[in-house]
Amino acid sequence: MRITVFAVGRMKAGPERELADRYFDRFTKTGSSLGLEFTGVGEIVESRAATAEQRKQEEAARIFEALDAGARLILLDERGKMLNSEDFAGRIGRLRDEGPRQLILAIGGPDGHDPRLRDRADLVLALGAMTWPHQIARILVAEQLYRAATILSGHPYHRA
Repeated sequence: MRITVFAVGRMKAGPERELADRYFDRFTKTGSSLGLEFTGVGEIVESRAATAEQRKQEEAARIFEALDAGARLILLDERGKMLNSEDFAGRIGRLRDEGPRQLILAIGGPDGHDPRLRDRADLVLALGAMTWPHQIARILVAEQLYRAATILSGHPYHRA
Protein backbone atom coordinates (compact mmCIF):
# COMPACT_ATOMS: atom_id res chain seq x y z
CA MET A 1 0.00 0.00 0.00
CA ARG A 2 1.39 3.39 -1.00
CA ILE A 3 1.21 5.93 1.83
CA THR A 4 1.39 9.66 1.21
CA VAL A 5 1.11 12.51 3.70
CA PHE A 6 -0.52 15.68 2.41
CA ALA A 7 0.00 18.85 4.43
CA VAL A 8 -1.43 22.30 3.84
CA GLY A 9 1.49 24.70 4.01
CA ARG A 10 5.20 24.37 3.43
CA MET A 11 7.71 23.31 6.03
CA LYS A 12 10.86 25.39 5.83
CA ALA A 13 14.34 23.98 6.32
CA GLY A 14 15.31 23.68 9.94
CA PRO A 15 15.25 21.32 12.90
CA GLU A 16 11.53 20.52 12.60
CA ARG A 17 11.89 19.45 8.97
CA GLU A 18 15.02 17.46 9.78
CA LEU A 19 13.22 15.58 12.55
CA ALA A 20 10.17 14.85 10.39
CA ASP A 21 12.43 13.70 7.55
CA ARG A 22 14.36 11.44 9.94
CA TYR A 23 11.17 9.64 10.99
CA PHE A 24 9.85 9.46 7.42
CA ASP A 25 13.18 7.92 6.39
CA ARG A 26 12.94 5.37 9.20
CA PHE A 27 9.36 4.60 8.15
CA THR A 28 10.46 4.15 4.53
CA LYS A 29 13.10 1.61 5.55
CA THR A 30 10.95 -0.28 8.06
CA GLY A 31 7.65 -0.14 6.20
CA SER A 32 8.84 -1.41 2.81
CA SER A 33 9.22 -5.02 4.01
CA LEU A 34 5.70 -4.83 5.49
CA GLY A 35 4.01 -3.74 2.27
CA LEU A 36 3.91 -0.09 3.37
CA GLU A 37 5.54 2.08 0.70
CA PHE A 38 6.05 5.70 1.74
CA THR A 39 5.68 7.91 -1.33
CA GLY A 40 6.48 11.20 0.36
CA VAL A 41 4.91 14.40 1.57
CA GLY A 42 2.76 16.48 -0.75
CA GLU A 43 2.70 20.09 0.33
CA ILE A 44 -0.45 21.97 -0.60
CA VAL A 45 -0.12 25.72 -0.90
CA GLU A 46 -2.34 27.40 1.67
CA SER A 47 -5.34 28.97 -0.04
CA ARG A 48 -5.61 32.74 -0.11
CA ALA A 49 -9.40 32.76 -0.71
CA ALA A 50 -11.45 35.40 1.08
CA THR A 51 -13.41 33.11 3.44
CA ALA A 52 -12.54 30.10 5.56
CA GLU A 53 -15.09 27.98 3.69
CA GLN A 54 -13.57 28.88 0.32
CA ARG A 55 -10.06 28.17 1.64
CA LYS A 56 -11.12 24.75 2.94
CA GLN A 57 -12.82 23.94 -0.37
CA GLU A 58 -9.74 24.87 -2.42
CA GLU A 59 -7.42 22.87 -0.15
CA ALA A 60 -9.79 19.87 -0.20
CA ALA A 61 -9.92 19.97 -4.01
CA ARG A 62 -6.16 19.33 -4.11
CA ILE A 63 -6.53 16.28 -1.88
CA PHE A 64 -9.50 14.96 -3.88
CA GLU A 65 -7.35 15.24 -7.04
CA ALA A 66 -4.70 13.02 -5.44
CA LEU A 67 -7.09 10.26 -4.35
CA ASP A 68 -7.08 7.21 -6.59
CA ALA A 69 -10.27 5.16 -6.96
CA GLY A 70 -10.56 2.99 -3.86
CA ALA A 71 -7.95 4.99 -1.95
CA ARG A 72 -8.24 5.30 1.82
CA LEU A 73 -8.12 8.65 3.57
CA ILE A 74 -7.19 9.55 7.14
CA LEU A 75 -7.71 13.17 8.13
CA LEU A 76 -5.81 14.67 11.04
CA ASP A 77 -8.14 16.90 13.03
CA GLU A 78 -8.23 17.94 16.68
CA ARG A 79 -11.90 16.86 16.83
CA GLY A 80 -11.13 13.39 15.52
CA LYS A 81 -10.93 10.05 17.26
CA MET A 82 -7.99 9.52 19.59
CA LEU A 83 -6.16 6.21 19.23
CA ASN A 84 -3.17 4.87 21.07
CA SER A 85 -0.15 3.84 19.00
CA GLU A 86 -1.03 0.14 19.01
CA ASP A 87 -4.57 0.82 17.77
CA PHE A 88 -3.21 3.14 15.08
CA ALA A 89 -0.76 0.43 13.97
CA GLY A 90 -3.62 -2.06 13.90
CA ARG A 91 -5.65 0.27 11.67
CA ILE A 92 -2.72 0.69 9.28
CA GLY A 93 -2.19 -3.08 9.19
CA ARG A 94 -5.88 -3.79 8.53
CA LEU A 95 -6.04 -1.17 5.81
CA ARG A 96 -2.97 -2.73 4.15
CA ASP A 97 -4.52 -6.19 4.41
CA GLU A 98 -7.80 -5.01 2.83
CA GLY A 99 -5.81 -4.32 -0.32
CA PRO A 100 -6.20 -0.65 -1.23
CA ARG A 101 -3.31 0.63 -3.30
CA GLN A 102 -3.22 4.06 -1.67
CA LEU A 103 -3.57 5.65 1.76
CA ILE A 104 -3.44 9.41 2.21
CA LEU A 105 -3.01 11.05 5.60
CA ALA A 106 -4.00 14.72 5.38
CA ILE A 107 -2.97 17.52 7.72
CA GLY A 108 -5.34 20.44 7.16
CA GLY A 109 -4.74 24.14 7.06
CA PRO A 110 -5.41 26.66 9.82
CA ASP A 111 -9.15 26.58 9.00
CA GLY A 112 -9.41 22.80 9.24
CA HIS A 113 -10.89 20.42 6.68
CA ASP A 114 -13.80 20.88 4.30
CA PRO A 115 -16.92 18.94 5.39
CA ARG A 116 -16.97 17.01 2.07
CA LEU A 117 -13.46 15.76 2.81
CA ARG A 118 -14.48 14.78 6.34
CA ASP A 119 -17.42 12.84 4.88
CA ARG A 120 -15.08 11.02 2.47
CA ALA A 121 -12.53 10.13 5.17
CA ASP A 122 -12.20 6.57 6.40
CA LEU A 123 -10.94 7.92 9.72
CA VAL A 124 -10.75 11.37 11.29
CA LEU A 125 -7.89 11.14 13.75
CA ALA A 126 -6.78 13.47 16.55
CA LEU A 127 -3.18 13.62 17.71
CA GLY A 128 -4.51 14.55 21.14
CA ALA A 129 -6.94 17.06 22.57
CA MET A 130 -4.55 19.97 22.05
CA THR A 131 -4.06 21.94 18.86
CA TRP A 132 -0.58 21.50 17.35
CA PRO A 133 1.32 23.72 14.91
CA HIS A 134 1.50 22.10 11.49
CA GLN A 135 5.24 21.51 11.79
CA ILE A 136 4.77 19.52 14.99
CA ALA A 137 1.75 17.67 13.58
CA ARG A 138 3.92 16.56 10.67
CA ILE A 139 6.62 15.33 13.06
CA LEU A 140 4.02 13.45 15.11
CA VAL A 141 2.52 11.81 12.01
CA ALA A 142 6.00 10.80 10.81
CA GLU A 143 6.92 9.30 14.17
CA GLN A 144 3.60 7.45 14.51
CA LEU A 145 3.93 5.96 11.03
CA TYR A 146 7.40 4.73 11.95
CA ARG A 147 6.12 3.45 15.30
CA ALA A 148 3.23 1.66 13.54
CA ALA A 149 5.71 -0.10 11.26
CA THR A 150 7.82 -1.17 14.24
CA ILE A 151 4.75 -2.47 16.06
CA LEU A 152 3.61 -4.41 12.97
CA SER A 153 7.08 -5.89 12.55
CA GLY A 154 7.55 -6.78 16.22
CA HIS A 155 10.53 -4.44 16.55
CA PRO A 156 11.34 -3.39 20.15
CA TYR A 157 11.17 0.39 19.42
CA HIS A 158 7.65 0.39 20.86
CA ARG A 159 7.59 -0.97 24.37
CA ALA A 160 4.14 -1.11 25.91
